[in-house]
Parts: sequence; C-alpha cells; structure tokens
Amino acid sequence: MLAAFSGGARGSAQNKGRVVRRRILLAGGLVALLSALLIGRLAHIQIIQHQRFATLAQNNRINLMPLEPVRGIIYDRNGVILAENFDVYNLALQPSQIADMEKMLAQLGEWVELSEHDLRSFHERLRRRPPFEWQTLRVNLSEEEAARIAINRHLLPGVELRARLQRRYPHGDLTAHVLGYVDRINSDDLEKVDALTYRGLDYIGRSGIEAWYEPLLLGKPGVRQLEINAHGRAVRSVQKTAPQAGRTLHLSLDIELQRIGMEALREREGAIVAMDPNNGEVLAFAAAPSFDPNPFVSGIDEETFDALHAAEERPLFNRALAGRYSPGSTVKPFLLLAAMENEIDPDERRYCPGWFRLRDDSEDRSFRDWKREGHGPVTGHDAVVQSCDVYFYRLSQELGIDGLHAGLLRFGFGKKTGIDLPGEHAGLVPSREWKKRERGETWFPGETIITGIGQGYMQITPLQLATAAATMANRGRRVTPRLLSAVENLHTQARREIAPKFAGTDGIGAEAYRYAIKSMREVVHHYLGTAHRIARGMKYRMAGKTGTVQVVSLSQEEEEELEPEEIEKKRRDHALFIAFAPVEEPKIAVAVVIEHGISGSRAAAPVARKLIDHYLRGLSEGSGAVAGAEVSSQ
Repeated sequence: MLAAFSGGARGSAQNKGRVVRRRILLAGGLVALLSALLIGRLAHIQIIQHQRFATLAQNNRINLMPLEPVRGIIYDRNGVILAENFDVYNLALQPSQIADMEKMLAQLGEWVELSEHDLRSFHERLRRRPPFEWQTLRVNLSEEEAARIAINRHLLPGVELRARLQRRYPHGDLTAHVLGYVDRINSDDLEKVDALTYRGLDYIGRSGIEAWYEPLLLGKPGVRQLEINAHGRAVRSVQKTAPQAGRTLHLSLDIELQRIGMEALREREGAIVAMDPNNGEVLAFAAAPSFDPNPFVSGIDEETFDALHAAEERPLFNRALAGRYSPGSTVKPFLLLAAMENEIDPDERRYCPGWFRLRDDSEDRSFRDWKREGHGPVTGHDAVVQSCDVYFYRLSQELGIDGLHAGLLRFGFGKKTGIDLPGEHAGLVPSREWKKRERGETWFPGETIITGIGQGYMQITPLQLATAAATMANRGRRVTPRLLSAVENLHTQARREIAPKFAGTDGIGAEAYRYAIKSMREVVHHYLGTAHRIARGMKYRMAGKTGTVQVVSLSQEEEEELEPEEIEKKRRDHALFIAFAPVEEPKIAVAVVIEHGISGSRAAAPVARKLIDHYLRGLSEGSGAVAGAEVSSQ
C-alpha cells in the first residue's frame, strides 16, 4: 500500500509540472506575439510612415501664410487708369491661436471701430473656414487705429496688422456700371470658388468687368512658410513662393467720352452706348443714375446699401445692359429693310391722313399718327425722314407679325449681343408662339400694327440698339460688342490684342442698305428730318433716327391742352436716338435712351451729337484726318 501511495504522489507531481510548463509556454508565446506586434507597429511608424509623421511634426512649428497677389490694373483706351490698388492696413486674426475669441473681439473693439457688419461677416467666415487660416476682421484702418494695434501687439496673440493693397476706382460713379466692383468674399462665394485659389484672400469681383474677367485680374496666390514659436509668434521665414500678379487689362472705353455721356445724363435716368462699328469696341457705356463703387470695397453698411437698393431711381440697375425699353421709331429703318427683303417697293407711295383704321374680323380700331394732320402721300424714304407712323402701320399689316418677327431677328433684336459683361438681358421680339407660350393667348392684328412702330410687347436694351446701329453702319455685317481690347503681363510686358468677333451678315442686299441709310442721313440733314436741328454747324454727315416712346396713355384732351413739360414726369414719353458717322466711312455708332425725355429729337439727339463731335475731333487731331468728315469746332 505504501508503494502504491508513493507512485500516486509522483504521478500527481508530474501532472502539475506539465500544467505549469504549458502555462509558461503559453504566456511566453503570448508575450512573444505581443512583442512582435509592437515591434511591427514601431517599424511601420518609424520606417513606412516616417515621412507623414515628420511632416506633422514639422507643421507643429511651420505655419503656411498665403500671399495675396496684386490685382490687375485696368486702363482705358488712352492709358488712363480706371481701377488701381492702394496701400491700407487691415486687421487679421488666426482663430487657432486665440483661446477666447469673444474676449479678444471685445478687446480689439476698444481700439478700433468694429461695426455689426464687420463682426457678422467675421463670424460667418469663422464657421466656414479652417481655424488655422487668417481671417480679416477690419479693412482700411485709420493711421490712429493702426498705431493702437501696433503698440499693443504684445497683448494680442493671433492678431496681426497687415499692410494690404485695396481696390480703388478713381472715376467713381462714371465707371461703376462698366467696371463693377470687388467685394468681400461671402459664404455663397465660398461654396462656388476653388478653396486653394482663394485661400487667404478677402475679395472677389462682384459685377461688371471685375467679375467677368476675375480669373485674369486675380493672379495666383503665393505662400510663405513661417517658423512659429510656442507662443504662436513668427520666428523666421523658412521658404517663400512669390504670388503672380493679375493681368493688366486695357479696355476700349474712352473715359472722356464716358464723362460726356454721364454728364449728359445727370439728373436723368437713361443710358448711352457708343461703339466702333468696325470692330465692336465699346467707346462709352453710360447708365444713370449711377453710384460710387468705392465704399463697396471696404464694406458698405447695411443702411447705405438698403437706401441704394430701395431708391426709386434704381442707381444699382445697369440700364445700358439690362434696361428694357420699347424702341419706338428707331426700329423703322430696320423694318423698311425687312420690307424690301420681302419685295415690297419702298418707293410706292402710301397715303397718311393722320390716322390708320384696322378693319378685321376680330378688331376694328383706329391708330393715330404723331402728326395729327398727317403727312400726305409718302414713300419709305419719306416715312423714315419724317417718322410717319401710318406708313409703318400699313407696312406692318402687309408683313404680318411673322414677317416682322423674322425681319427684326436679323439685326440682333431679341438676342443677347455677347458683350463681355455679366447680366445682359436679351430683350424681346414678340411672336405668335411667344404670346401663346407666355400668356396663353392668341395674337391679334392690332398687336402687329403697334409692333410696326416699335411699341407693344417689343423690348430692346440700349446695348442692342447701339449694336443694331453698328450693323446698319456696316451695311449688314454684325459685330459683337466688347470692352476688352488687350491683356498685358505686368512682369514680362507681353501684350495680347483681342481680335474682333463678327456674328456674320444679315443677307440683305447692298441696294436696300443704300436706300435705308440715305433715309437716315436725311433724318439729320433734310429740313423735314425729325432731327434736323442738331445738324446746325455740323461739318460731317451723320445718319440717325429719332424715337419717342409713349409710357402712359394720355387722353386726347390731355394731349391737346397740356404742354409736354406740364405733364407729370413719370408720365412723359421716353426719348431715343440712334446714329452713326461719318456716313461714308463710319467710325462711331451711338444709341441714346433718356427716360421721360419727352421726345427723341429734343432730348436724345443733341446728346448723340455731343458724343460724336468729341470722338471724331479726337480722331482728327490724333491722325490728322477722319475720312469723310470735317469735324465741327462746336
């Protein structure tokens, strides 16, 4: 029994030894596995991901500061600066370095003036941009404000006083509707623009040339690598990639011609567009009333903006580009061309008794001529010279709305011109299909009659009217209006000229144009012409056409008893005039629209004469002669 007990004890001890050895081996294996995993992870971090973590470590002490490029300068055709840059002090903050933003803003508010607009815009950018990016809080600090920030700089971690270039428009409201303006980047902009391109930038072209040519004017931002200490202060510059300045733009605009146009529109609402019919270069682009774009750059307050936006005269509205007007009698030469293309003899006389009666199954209406006693028997030539309405009532009845619609489209009416500005309106040439689609109604014969004198549903823009006048001057060759004439590299001085664009020809014969242009010439130079008063002292030959557009229908009693000046201003007729000169070799085409100007011959035609006189005189003095013209000294 003793032997048996001894054998059992030895067996139990051996079993326990095996269990212990297994546990030791298991623990050793687990330790080895964990060690292998740890070594593998260390190898992955130290070797495979070395570059990534080295970069992260470097970023702990290197800060990338965007460098804003110089925005391109804009010149007129004679080298006069239209948009430039000047030095200002801006206040910028880097949110990641500021522990208590509201406390910091309160502190800064004691030293500089911070408007609600400044604070609201700043907080909006804080929500949308990374905290490590510098954000501008205030622009254009006064010297006194800049001095306060500089003195207290040691108390302001994450705050910088930056010398920046700010946009300025030396000619103010003269060029606002052409150049537009730059404005602070807002939340909507941030969703549309490329984040890298605009990193660290505060401004973007908001309208006009500034917006249309934003990619050229902007340039390319640079970057500076700054070594930052533990307190967030820059220690030294490590590396710098210089920004690339924006391109210099040379416009076709003549600032002196623009000034004459704007001065003619002072205290009025309207628009003037002048262009070179040979290449489409826009020489003047005036819309009134206008506004000073400079306050928009530094941040216009809401009260001022609301006042501009709510003003009855609508100074923010670009009438030259998007104003829609009935063309009135200015459309008559173009309808005469359309009639000749439809084999209607322009020399056939039609009698004008002072009224026209439409007798139709659906209508029985009378339409008056502007001359109550009538013009008697007139040809197409006479009808343009004397602006006979009855002749064109009859002509439009013969053509029908389909013929009118097709004929007017040939001259670019009802279509955008393609000018290099945003916001252009296409106008409207009505048709049966248009009325059915937009109004759910059929077309009536009486609507054709009033379309024949440029009223009713038809709408044009002053830009379209000037482009049509240029087409007439070119005898049917249509040119695309443009403002940009050349682009220049600021550093290399390399200059690229912009070639003109032509939109083809309207296909109308030369003889028809000869007839229509002769009629327009005698509008100005014949004693019966509606604009003959402006020809006094003129030593070149001009072709033109007046237009007077009824805004509000007046009763026959009001028309007979009241002088035009006695009628309430908002009820007076609009005044229009188109012209080009010299007739033989046109150098300039003009369209003038003056709201409530009473008549084209009294208000609009003299303005066109002033512009054409000035421009042709400049060409004569610059080149020694203008073909086909001797320029008046008046």
